[in-house]
Amino acid sequence: MRPGGFRGTYRDDPSACAVYSEGAGIARIVPRAVAVPADAEDVAALVRWAALTATPLIARGSGSSMANGAVGDGVIVDLSRLKDVGIPNRESGTIICGPGVLRDIVNAAAGELGLGFPVDPSSGAFCTVGGMCATNAAGARSLKYGAMRTWVHGLECVFADGTRAWLRRGQPVPENLRAVEHFLEAVAPRLTDALFALSHSGLRKESSGYALAPYAASGEILDLLVGSEGTLALFTAVELALLPQRHDTASVLAAFATLEDAVGAAAICTAQGAAAVELLDRTFIDVVRTGTTLDIPVATEAVLLIEAEGPRLDVATERMRAIASACRERGAVHLIEAPDERSENALWSIRHAASPILSRLSPNLASVQVVEDGAVPPTHFPDYVRGVRAIFARHDLRCVIFGHAGDAHAHVNALVDVRETAWRARLSAVLTEVTALVASLGGTIAAEHGDGRLRTPLLPRVWSPLAIELFRATKHAFDPEGIFNPGVKVPLHGQLPFDDIKYDPTLPALPDDAAFALARVSRERAWAQYRLGMLDAMTTGPHGA
Repeated sequence: MRPGGFRGTYRDDPSACAVYSEGAGIARIVPRAVAVPADAEDVAALVRWAALTATPLIARGSGSSMANGAVGDGVIVDLSRLKDVGIPNRESGTIICGPGVLRDIVNAAAGELGLGFPVDPSSGAFCTVGGMCATNAAGARSLKYGAMRTWVHGLECVFADGTRAWLRRGQPVPENLRAVEHFLEAVAPRLTDALFALSHSGLRKESSGYALAPYAASGEILDLLVGSEGTLALFTAVELALLPQRHDTASVLAAFATLEDAVGAAAICTAQGAAAVELLDRTFIDVVRTGTTLDIPVATEAVLLIEAEGPRLDVATERMRAIASACRERGAVHLIEAPDERSENALWSIRHAASPILSRLSPNLASVQVVEDGAVPPTHFPDYVRGVRAIFARHDLRCVIFGHAGDAHAHVNALVDVRETAWRARLSAVLTEVTALVASLGGTIAAEHGDGRLRTPLLPRVWSPLAIELFRATKHAFDPEGIFNPGVKVPLHGQLPFDDIKYDPTLPALPDDAAFALARVSRERAWAQYRLGMLDAMTTGPHGA
Protein backbone atom coordinates (compact mmCIF):
# COMPACT_ATOMS: atom_id res chain seq x y z
CA MET A 1 0.00 0.00 0.00
CA ARG A 2 1.12 3.54 -0.74
CA PRO A 3 2.50 5.30 2.37
CA GLY A 4 0.07 7.84 3.81
CA GLY A 5 1.07 11.44 3.19
CA PHE A 6 3.76 10.49 0.66
CA ARG A 7 3.59 12.58 -2.54
CA GLY A 8 6.41 11.10 -4.57
CA THR A 9 6.58 8.04 -6.79
CA TYR A 10 5.91 4.73 -5.07
CA ARG A 11 6.02 1.42 -6.92
CA ASP A 12 5.98 -2.21 -5.86
CA ASP A 13 5.51 -3.90 -9.24
CA PRO A 14 8.02 -6.64 -10.15
CA SER A 15 9.96 -4.60 -12.72
CA ALA A 16 10.40 -1.59 -10.46
CA CYS A 17 11.59 -3.75 -7.57
CA ALA A 18 13.90 -5.77 -9.81
CA VAL A 19 15.65 -2.75 -11.32
CA TYR A 20 16.64 -1.68 -7.80
CA SER A 21 17.73 -5.18 -6.75
CA GLU A 22 21.33 -4.61 -7.81
CA GLY A 23 24.03 -1.98 -7.42
CA ALA A 24 27.70 -1.93 -8.30
CA GLY A 25 28.46 -4.58 -5.67
CA ILE A 26 27.92 -8.32 -5.96
CA ALA A 27 24.53 -8.69 -4.26
CA ARG A 28 21.07 -9.17 -5.67
CA ILE A 29 18.30 -8.42 -3.15
CA VAL A 30 14.83 -7.68 -4.53
CA PRO A 31 13.25 -4.95 -2.37
CA ARG A 32 9.61 -4.79 -1.26
CA ALA A 33 9.03 -1.47 -3.03
CA VAL A 34 10.69 1.68 -4.34
CA ALA A 35 9.94 5.21 -3.11
CA VAL A 36 11.19 8.32 -4.91
CA PRO A 37 10.55 11.36 -2.65
CA ALA A 38 9.48 14.65 -4.18
CA ASP A 39 11.35 16.76 -1.62
CA ALA A 40 12.77 16.75 1.90
CA GLU A 41 9.38 16.89 3.60
CA ASP A 42 8.35 13.88 1.53
CA VAL A 43 11.32 12.00 3.00
CA ALA A 44 10.11 12.91 6.48
CA ALA A 45 6.59 11.66 5.66
CA LEU A 46 8.01 8.39 4.39
CA VAL A 47 10.09 7.93 7.55
CA ARG A 48 7.08 8.58 9.79
CA TRP A 49 5.13 5.93 7.87
CA ALA A 50 8.04 3.48 8.11
CA ALA A 51 8.26 4.03 11.87
CA LEU A 52 4.55 3.28 12.28
CA THR A 53 4.64 0.17 10.08
CA ALA A 54 8.12 -1.14 11.06
CA THR A 55 9.17 -1.01 7.40
CA PRO A 56 12.91 -0.97 6.63
CA LEU A 57 14.16 1.93 4.49
CA ILE A 58 17.31 1.65 2.38
CA ALA A 59 18.66 5.00 1.19
CA ARG A 60 20.17 5.03 -2.28
CA GLY A 61 21.79 7.51 -4.64
CA SER A 62 23.22 6.18 -7.92
CA GLY A 63 23.62 2.65 -6.59
CA SER A 64 27.33 2.72 -7.45
CA SER A 65 28.56 1.64 -4.01
CA MET A 66 30.55 -1.59 -3.89
CA ALA A 67 29.65 -3.01 -0.47
CA ASN A 68 25.93 -3.72 -1.07
CA GLY A 69 24.70 -0.98 1.24
CA ALA A 70 22.25 0.43 -1.34
CA VAL A 71 20.24 -2.76 -1.83
CA GLY A 72 18.17 -4.58 0.73
CA ASP A 73 14.95 -6.18 1.91
CA GLY A 74 12.75 -3.15 2.49
CA VAL A 75 11.71 -0.01 0.65
CA ILE A 76 14.46 1.52 -1.46
CA VAL A 77 14.46 5.31 -0.98
CA ASP A 78 15.84 6.72 -4.24
CA LEU A 79 17.22 10.15 -3.31
CA SER A 80 18.80 10.77 -6.70
CA ARG A 81 15.97 13.09 -7.75
CA LEU A 82 16.81 15.57 -4.94
CA LYS A 83 19.44 17.29 -7.02
CA ASP A 84 19.08 21.04 -6.67
CA VAL A 85 22.42 22.85 -6.74
CA GLY A 86 22.85 26.15 -4.94
CA ILE A 87 25.13 28.98 -5.93
CA PRO A 88 28.58 28.68 -4.32
CA ASN A 89 29.08 31.19 -1.51
CA ARG A 90 32.51 32.73 -2.02
CA GLU A 91 32.48 34.43 1.37
CA SER A 92 31.86 31.24 3.36
CA GLY A 93 33.51 28.95 0.82
CA THR A 94 30.55 26.56 0.80
CA ILE A 95 27.82 25.25 -1.48
CA ILE A 96 24.44 23.68 -0.57
CA CYS A 97 22.97 20.96 -2.75
CA GLY A 98 20.60 18.02 -2.70
CA PRO A 99 21.94 14.55 -1.84
CA GLY A 100 21.27 13.40 -5.40
CA VAL A 101 23.68 15.87 -7.04
CA LEU A 102 26.61 14.21 -8.79
CA ARG A 103 30.10 14.95 -7.51
CA ASP A 104 31.35 16.34 -10.84
CA ILE A 105 28.36 18.70 -11.05
CA VAL A 106 29.33 20.18 -7.68
CA ASN A 107 32.92 20.62 -8.81
CA ALA A 108 31.79 22.30 -12.04
CA ALA A 109 29.52 24.69 -10.12
CA ALA A 110 32.39 25.58 -7.81
CA GLY A 111 34.71 26.07 -10.78
CA GLU A 112 32.50 28.82 -12.19
CA LEU A 113 33.71 30.99 -9.29
CA GLY A 114 37.29 29.73 -9.40
CA LEU A 115 36.69 27.35 -6.49
CA GLY A 116 36.98 23.57 -6.35
CA PHE A 117 35.77 20.45 -4.59
CA PRO A 118 38.73 18.15 -3.98
CA VAL A 119 37.14 14.82 -3.00
CA ASP A 120 37.31 12.95 -6.30
CA PRO A 121 36.60 9.23 -6.38
CA SER A 122 37.01 7.62 -9.77
CA SER A 123 33.20 7.40 -9.87
CA GLY A 124 32.88 11.20 -9.69
CA ALA A 125 30.93 11.37 -12.95
CA PHE A 126 28.08 9.31 -11.51
CA CYS A 127 28.30 9.09 -7.70
CA THR A 128 26.05 11.38 -5.62
CA VAL A 129 27.27 13.64 -2.84
CA GLY A 130 24.71 12.07 -0.50
CA GLY A 131 26.24 8.66 -1.15
CA MET A 132 29.71 10.10 -0.68
CA CYS A 133 28.66 11.47 2.71
CA ALA A 134 27.09 8.15 3.62
CA THR A 135 30.31 6.19 3.04
CA ASN A 136 32.88 8.89 3.87
CA ALA A 137 34.14 8.51 0.31
CA ALA A 138 37.66 9.48 -0.59
CA GLY A 139 39.55 8.89 -3.85
CA ALA A 140 42.96 9.58 -5.30
CA ARG A 141 43.40 13.04 -3.79
CA SER A 142 42.50 12.06 -0.24
CA LEU A 143 46.26 11.76 0.23
CA LYS A 144 46.43 15.55 0.27
CA TYR A 145 42.89 16.68 1.05
CA GLY A 146 41.42 13.95 3.22
CA ALA A 147 38.14 12.08 2.84
CA MET A 148 34.58 13.39 2.65
CA ARG A 149 34.16 14.05 6.38
CA THR A 150 36.66 16.92 6.23
CA TRP A 151 34.59 18.72 3.60
CA VAL A 152 31.06 18.31 4.99
CA HIS A 153 30.05 21.59 6.62
CA GLY A 154 26.41 20.69 7.23
CA LEU A 155 23.73 18.05 6.73
CA GLU A 156 19.97 18.33 6.68
CA CYS A 157 18.76 15.08 8.22
CA VAL A 158 15.56 13.18 8.76
CA PHE A 159 15.83 11.10 11.93
CA ALA A 160 14.01 7.87 12.74
CA ASP A 161 11.00 9.61 14.31
CA GLY A 162 10.51 11.79 11.22
CA THR A 163 12.11 14.90 12.74
CA ARG A 164 13.91 17.01 10.15
CA ALA A 165 16.77 19.34 11.11
CA TRP A 166 20.05 20.88 9.93
CA LEU A 167 23.29 20.12 11.76
CA ARG A 168 26.17 22.43 10.93
CA ARG A 169 29.80 22.36 11.92
CA GLY A 170 30.61 24.76 14.73
CA GLN A 171 26.95 25.41 15.60
CA PRO A 172 24.91 24.01 18.51
CA VAL A 173 22.78 20.96 17.85
CA PRO A 174 19.12 22.00 17.43
CA GLU A 175 16.95 21.35 20.46
CA ASN A 176 14.49 18.45 20.78
CA LEU A 177 16.36 16.03 18.55
CA ARG A 178 15.60 12.91 20.51
CA ALA A 179 18.00 10.74 18.52
CA VAL A 180 20.93 13.02 19.30
CA GLU A 181 19.84 13.43 22.93
CA HIS A 182 19.73 9.65 23.38
CA PHE A 183 23.22 9.31 21.92
CA LEU A 184 24.60 12.07 24.14
CA GLU A 185 23.08 10.45 27.20
CA ALA A 186 23.74 6.77 26.53
CA VAL A 187 26.89 6.58 24.40
CA ALA A 188 28.94 9.77 24.37
CA PRO A 189 29.96 9.59 28.09
CA ARG A 190 31.48 6.16 27.50
CA LEU A 191 33.80 7.19 24.70
CA THR A 192 36.62 8.82 26.67
CA ASP A 193 37.59 5.52 28.28
CA ALA A 194 37.11 3.57 25.04
CA LEU A 195 39.13 5.58 22.53
CA PHE A 196 41.86 2.92 22.40
CA ALA A 197 39.29 0.55 20.84
CA LEU A 198 37.68 2.95 18.37
CA SER A 199 40.37 3.42 15.73
CA HIS A 200 43.04 1.47 13.91
CA SER A 201 46.37 3.13 14.64
CA GLY A 202 48.44 4.27 11.67
CA LEU A 203 45.71 4.19 9.04
CA ARG A 204 45.37 7.13 6.68
CA LYS A 205 41.63 6.61 6.10
CA GLU A 206 38.75 4.56 7.45
CA SER A 207 35.07 4.13 6.61
CA SER A 208 34.38 1.04 8.71
CA GLY A 209 32.19 1.06 11.81
CA TYR A 210 30.79 4.27 13.26
CA ALA A 211 33.09 7.30 13.44
CA LEU A 212 33.07 7.47 17.23
CA ALA A 213 36.74 8.45 17.48
CA PRO A 214 36.37 11.44 15.09
CA TYR A 215 33.24 12.47 17.01
CA ALA A 216 35.07 12.22 20.34
CA ALA A 217 37.88 14.40 18.96
CA SER A 218 35.62 17.13 17.55
CA GLY A 219 32.38 16.91 19.53
CA GLU A 220 30.55 17.31 16.20
CA ILE A 221 27.56 15.01 15.63
CA LEU A 222 28.18 15.76 11.96
CA ASP A 223 31.39 13.72 12.09
CA LEU A 224 29.46 10.72 13.40
CA LEU A 225 26.76 10.97 10.73
CA VAL A 226 29.25 11.10 7.85
CA GLY A 227 30.10 7.49 7.06
CA SER A 228 27.00 6.08 8.77
CA GLU A 229 25.62 4.59 5.50
CA GLY A 230 22.00 5.58 5.99
CA THR A 231 21.71 3.74 9.32
CA LEU A 232 21.36 6.74 11.68
CA ALA A 233 19.51 9.31 9.55
CA LEU A 234 18.57 10.06 5.94
CA PHE A 235 20.30 13.06 4.33
CA THR A 236 18.08 15.50 2.43
CA ALA A 237 20.58 18.31 1.81
CA VAL A 238 24.34 18.73 2.08
CA GLU A 239 26.50 21.79 2.69
CA LEU A 240 30.02 21.26 1.38
CA ALA A 241 33.19 23.24 1.98
CA LEU A 242 35.14 24.19 -1.13
CA LEU A 243 38.76 24.83 -1.99
CA PRO A 244 39.50 28.56 -2.14
CA GLN A 245 41.03 28.16 -5.59
CA ARG A 246 41.50 25.59 -8.29
CA HIS A 247 44.97 24.23 -8.93
CA ASP A 248 46.86 23.25 -12.05
CA THR A 249 48.28 19.74 -12.19
CA ALA A 250 51.05 17.73 -13.83
CA SER A 251 51.56 13.98 -13.60
CA VAL A 252 54.14 11.27 -14.04
CA LEU A 253 54.00 7.51 -14.53
CA ALA A 254 56.84 5.63 -12.82
CA ALA A 255 57.43 1.94 -13.55
CA PHE A 256 59.30 -0.28 -11.07
CA ALA A 257 60.85 -3.72 -11.24
CA THR A 258 59.75 -4.62 -7.71
CA LEU A 259 56.74 -3.89 -5.55
CA GLU A 260 59.03 -2.85 -2.69
CA ASP A 261 60.64 -0.17 -4.86
CA ALA A 262 57.22 1.15 -5.86
CA VAL A 263 55.95 1.29 -2.28
CA GLY A 264 59.18 2.94 -1.10
CA ALA A 265 58.86 5.55 -3.84
CA ALA A 266 55.20 6.10 -2.93
CA ALA A 267 56.25 7.05 0.59
CA ILE A 268 58.78 9.55 -0.79
CA CYS A 269 56.21 11.06 -3.16
CA THR A 270 53.76 11.39 -0.28
CA ALA A 271 56.38 13.17 1.82
CA GLN A 272 57.06 15.55 -1.07
CA GLY A 273 53.41 16.65 -1.12
CA ALA A 274 52.02 14.75 -4.08
CA ALA A 275 48.28 15.23 -4.46
CA ALA A 276 47.73 11.64 -5.61
CA VAL A 277 49.85 8.47 -5.67
CA GLU A 278 48.10 5.51 -7.32
CA LEU A 279 49.43 1.96 -7.51
CA LEU A 280 48.80 -0.47 -10.35
CA ASP A 281 50.29 -3.91 -9.76
CA ARG A 282 51.50 -6.25 -12.48
CA THR A 283 48.18 -8.04 -12.76
CA PHE A 284 46.43 -4.76 -13.50
CA ILE A 285 49.12 -3.71 -15.99
CA ASP A 286 48.85 -7.01 -17.84
CA VAL A 287 45.09 -6.50 -18.19
CA VAL A 288 45.23 -2.92 -19.45
CA ARG A 289 48.43 -3.08 -21.53
CA THR A 290 46.54 -4.12 -24.66
CA GLY A 291 44.21 -1.15 -24.32
CA THR A 292 46.85 1.58 -24.16
CA THR A 293 49.54 3.01 -26.45
CA LEU A 294 51.75 3.93 -23.51
CA ASP A 295 55.14 2.23 -23.40
CA ILE A 296 55.25 0.22 -20.15
CA PRO A 297 58.14 -2.28 -19.92
CA VAL A 298 57.06 -5.93 -19.88
CA ALA A 299 59.14 -6.67 -16.76
CA THR A 300 57.30 -4.02 -14.73
CA GLU A 301 56.13 -5.31 -11.35
CA ALA A 302 54.25 -2.16 -10.34
CA VAL A 303 53.44 1.30 -11.64
CA LEU A 304 52.82 4.52 -9.76
CA LEU A 305 50.64 7.27 -11.19
CA ILE A 306 51.54 10.48 -9.37
CA GLU A 307 49.92 13.90 -9.56
CA ALA A 308 51.51 17.17 -8.45
CA GLU A 309 49.61 20.43 -7.94
CA GLY A 310 50.49 24.09 -8.08
CA PRO A 311 48.81 27.49 -8.23
CA ARG A 312 50.18 27.73 -11.80
CA LEU A 313 51.06 25.11 -14.37
CA ASP A 314 54.78 25.91 -14.27
CA VAL A 315 54.83 25.34 -10.51
CA ALA A 316 52.95 22.06 -10.86
CA THR A 317 55.35 20.93 -13.61
CA GLU A 318 58.39 21.80 -11.50
CA ARG A 319 57.00 19.77 -8.59
CA MET A 320 56.16 16.87 -10.87
CA ARG A 321 59.74 16.76 -12.21
CA ALA A 322 61.16 16.80 -8.68
CA ILE A 323 58.90 13.85 -7.84
CA ALA A 324 59.98 12.06 -11.03
CA SER A 325 63.61 12.54 -10.03
CA ALA A 326 62.88 11.09 -6.59
CA CYS A 327 61.24 8.07 -8.22
CA ARG A 328 64.30 7.52 -10.39
CA GLU A 329 66.50 7.61 -7.31
CA ARG A 330 64.20 5.06 -5.66
CA GLY A 331 64.60 2.60 -8.51
CA ALA A 332 62.12 3.58 -11.23
CA VAL A 333 63.11 1.81 -14.45
CA HIS A 334 60.88 3.90 -16.72
CA LEU A 335 59.24 7.32 -16.46
CA ILE A 336 56.57 9.04 -18.55
CA GLU A 337 56.03 12.72 -17.75
CA ALA A 338 52.70 14.43 -18.45
CA PRO A 339 53.06 18.22 -18.08
CA ASP A 340 49.84 19.17 -19.92
CA GLU A 341 46.19 18.21 -19.84
CA ARG A 342 46.26 16.00 -22.93
CA SER A 343 49.19 13.88 -21.78
CA GLU A 344 47.79 13.74 -18.25
CA ASN A 345 44.49 12.40 -19.53
CA ALA A 346 46.37 9.70 -21.43
CA LEU A 347 48.17 8.60 -18.25
CA TRP A 348 45.14 8.62 -15.99
CA SER A 349 43.00 6.85 -18.58
CA ILE A 350 44.87 3.70 -17.54
CA ARG A 351 43.59 4.01 -13.98
CA HIS A 352 40.06 4.92 -15.01
CA ALA A 353 39.92 2.10 -17.57
CA ALA A 354 39.96 -0.56 -14.85
CA SER A 355 36.28 -1.39 -14.49
CA PRO A 356 35.31 -1.10 -18.19
CA ILE A 357 38.21 -3.33 -19.26
CA LEU A 358 37.57 -5.86 -16.53
CA SER A 359 33.91 -6.10 -17.50
CA ARG A 360 34.92 -7.03 -21.06
CA LEU A 361 37.65 -9.57 -20.30
CA SER A 362 35.53 -12.61 -21.10
CA PRO A 363 31.82 -13.40 -21.20
CA ASN A 364 32.54 -16.12 -18.64
CA LEU A 365 34.66 -14.06 -16.23
CA ALA A 366 32.98 -11.82 -13.67
CA SER A 367 34.89 -9.05 -11.92
CA VAL A 368 33.70 -9.67 -8.36
CA GLN A 369 34.24 -7.19 -5.54
CA VAL A 370 34.61 -9.12 -2.29
CA VAL A 371 37.89 -7.77 -0.84
CA GLU A 372 38.03 -4.45 -2.66
CA ASP A 373 38.59 -1.86 0.07
CA GLY A 374 41.33 -2.98 2.46
CA ALA A 375 43.91 -0.56 3.87
CA VAL A 376 46.77 -1.07 6.31
CA PRO A 377 49.42 1.11 7.97
CA PRO A 378 51.80 2.22 5.18
CA THR A 379 54.77 0.19 6.45
CA HIS A 380 52.70 -2.99 6.01
CA PHE A 381 51.44 -2.25 2.51
CA PRO A 382 53.88 -4.56 0.65
CA ASP A 383 52.97 -7.38 3.06
CA TYR A 384 49.29 -6.78 2.36
CA VAL A 385 49.58 -6.82 -1.43
CA ARG A 386 51.79 -9.90 -1.46
CA GLY A 387 49.53 -11.60 1.08
CA VAL A 388 46.47 -10.95 -1.08
CA ARG A 389 48.23 -12.39 -4.11
CA ALA A 390 49.19 -15.51 -2.15
CA ILE A 391 45.63 -16.04 -0.91
CA PHE A 392 44.18 -15.79 -4.40
CA ALA A 393 46.84 -18.13 -5.77
CA ARG A 394 46.13 -20.66 -3.02
CA HIS A 395 42.48 -20.77 -4.09
CA ASP A 396 43.31 -20.80 -7.80
CA LEU A 397 41.64 -17.47 -8.51
CA ARG A 398 42.92 -14.51 -10.51
CA CYS A 399 42.73 -10.97 -9.20
CA VAL A 400 43.59 -7.46 -10.28
CA ILE A 401 45.07 -5.06 -7.71
CA PHE A 402 45.11 -1.28 -7.94
CA GLY A 403 44.48 1.62 -5.60
CA HIS A 404 45.84 4.41 -3.50
CA ALA A 405 49.47 3.63 -2.65
CA GLY A 406 49.95 6.89 -0.77
CA ASP A 407 47.19 5.77 1.61
CA ALA A 408 48.32 2.11 1.67
CA HIS A 409 44.90 1.23 0.33
CA ALA A 410 44.26 -1.41 -2.34
CA HIS A 411 41.24 -2.23 -4.47
CA VAL A 412 41.18 -5.93 -5.37
CA ASN A 413 38.87 -7.35 -8.03
CA ALA A 414 38.51 -11.13 -8.14
CA LEU A 415 38.16 -12.57 -11.66
CA VAL A 416 35.80 -15.52 -11.37
CA ASP A 417 34.47 -18.06 -13.85
CA VAL A 418 30.99 -18.60 -12.43
CA ARG A 419 30.53 -21.76 -14.50
CA GLU A 420 32.92 -23.59 -12.17
CA THR A 421 31.27 -25.64 -9.45
CA ALA A 422 33.07 -24.38 -6.31
CA TRP A 423 33.40 -20.69 -7.12
CA ARG A 424 31.23 -19.50 -4.23
CA ALA A 425 33.14 -21.54 -1.66
CA ARG A 426 36.47 -20.26 -2.99
CA LEU A 427 35.27 -16.65 -2.87
CA SER A 428 34.09 -17.14 0.70
CA ALA A 429 37.46 -18.58 1.68
CA VAL A 430 39.27 -15.65 0.06
CA LEU A 431 37.10 -13.17 1.96
CA THR A 432 37.76 -14.96 5.26
CA GLU A 433 41.50 -15.16 4.75
CA VAL A 434 41.97 -11.61 3.47
CA THR A 435 39.97 -10.31 6.43
CA ALA A 436 42.30 -12.22 8.75
CA LEU A 437 45.30 -10.77 6.91
CA VAL A 438 43.98 -7.23 7.30
CA ALA A 439 43.38 -7.80 11.02
CA SER A 440 46.89 -9.22 11.52
CA LEU A 441 48.37 -6.08 9.93
CA GLY A 442 46.27 -3.67 12.01
CA GLY A 443 44.21 -2.54 9.05
CA THR A 444 40.63 -1.93 7.98
CA ILE A 445 38.42 -3.85 5.56
CA ALA A 446 36.63 -0.61 4.53
CA ALA A 447 38.79 2.40 3.80
CA GLU A 448 36.44 4.45 1.62
CA HIS A 449 33.49 2.34 0.39
CA GLY A 450 31.81 1.60 3.71
CA ASP A 451 30.89 -1.70 5.32
CA GLY A 452 27.59 -2.33 3.55
CA ARG A 453 26.02 -5.76 3.83
CA LEU A 454 29.20 -7.36 2.55
CA ARG A 455 31.53 -6.44 5.39
CA THR A 456 29.18 -5.78 8.32
CA PRO A 457 29.11 -9.46 9.43
CA LEU A 458 32.92 -9.39 9.47
CA LEU A 459 33.31 -6.38 11.77
CA PRO A 460 33.90 -8.49 14.92
CA ARG A 461 37.03 -9.86 13.20
CA VAL A 462 38.63 -6.42 12.84
CA TRP A 463 37.06 -4.49 15.75
CA SER A 464 37.21 -5.31 19.45
CA PRO A 465 34.13 -6.46 21.43
CA LEU A 466 34.03 -3.05 23.10
CA ALA A 467 33.91 -1.26 19.75
CA ILE A 468 31.16 -3.59 18.50
CA GLU A 469 29.15 -2.94 21.67
CA LEU A 470 29.46 0.83 21.21
CA PHE A 471 28.43 0.55 17.55
CA ARG A 472 25.28 -1.28 18.63
CA ALA A 473 24.57 1.32 21.31
CA THR A 474 24.98 4.12 18.76
CA LYS A 475 22.60 2.46 16.33
CA HIS A 476 20.03 1.92 19.09
CA ALA A 477 20.26 5.54 20.27
CA PHE A 478 19.52 6.95 16.82
CA ASP A 479 17.27 4.21 15.44
CA PRO A 480 15.80 2.10 18.25
CA GLU A 481 13.32 0.30 15.98
CA GLY A 482 15.97 -0.50 13.39
CA ILE A 483 14.19 0.90 10.33
CA PHE A 484 17.24 2.53 8.70
CA ASN A 485 19.25 0.13 6.51
CA PRO A 486 19.15 -2.87 8.87
CA GLY A 487 22.11 -5.19 8.48
CA VAL A 488 24.58 -2.39 7.76
CA LYS A 489 27.10 -1.34 10.46
CA VAL A 490 25.37 -3.64 12.98
CA PRO A 491 24.84 -7.24 11.79
CA LEU A 492 21.51 -9.00 12.01
CA HIS A 493 21.27 -12.40 13.66
CA GLY A 494 22.74 -15.03 11.37
CA GLN A 495 23.71 -12.50 8.68
CA LEU A 496 26.28 -13.68 6.12
CA PRO A 497 28.60 -11.52 4.00
CA PHE A 498 26.81 -12.56 0.82
CA ASP A 499 23.82 -14.59 -0.23
CA ASP A 500 22.52 -14.19 -3.79
CA ILE A 501 25.36 -13.03 -6.04
CA LYS A 502 24.12 -11.28 -9.16
CA TYR A 503 26.64 -13.09 -11.37
CA ASP A 504 25.26 -16.51 -10.39
CA PRO A 505 23.79 -18.07 -13.55
CA THR A 506 21.45 -20.25 -11.46
CA LEU A 507 19.49 -17.29 -10.02
CA PRO A 508 15.89 -16.85 -11.22
CA ALA A 509 15.62 -14.48 -14.15
CA LEU A 510 14.56 -10.91 -13.51
CA PRO A 511 11.77 -9.33 -15.60
CA ASP A 512 13.05 -8.64 -19.11
CA ASP A 513 12.81 -4.85 -18.92
CA ALA A 514 14.63 -4.69 -15.57
CA ALA A 515 17.31 -7.11 -16.76
CA PHE A 516 17.83 -5.02 -19.92
CA ALA A 517 18.15 -1.82 -17.88
CA LEU A 518 20.60 -3.34 -15.39
CA ALA A 519 22.73 -4.77 -18.19
CA ARG A 520 22.92 -1.33 -19.78
CA VAL A 521 23.88 0.31 -16.48
CA SER A 522 26.71 -2.18 -16.02
CA ARG A 523 27.88 -2.13 -19.63
CA GLU A 524 27.83 1.66 -20.05
CA ARG A 525 28.58 2.55 -16.41
CA ALA A 526 25.29 4.43 -16.53
CA TRP A 527 24.90 4.56 -12.76
CA ALA A 528 23.53 8.09 -12.84
CA GLN A 529 20.56 7.01 -14.96
CA TYR A 530 17.23 7.14 -13.12
CA ARG A 531 16.14 3.50 -12.98
CA LEU A 532 12.37 4.05 -13.15
CA GLY A 533 12.96 6.45 -16.01
CA MET A 534 14.80 3.70 -17.87
CA LEU A 535 11.84 1.38 -17.41
CA ASP A 536 9.37 4.01 -18.56
CA ALA A 537 11.46 4.73 -21.66
CA MET A 538 11.38 1.07 -22.62
CA THR A 539 7.60 0.97 -22.28
CA THR A 540 7.22 3.52 -25.09
CA GLY A 541 10.52 3.07 -26.93
CA PRO A 542 11.84 0.46 -29.36
CA HIS A 543 12.30 -2.10 -26.56
CA GLY A 544 8.75 -1.76 -25.27
CA ALA A 545 6.21 -4.51 -25.57
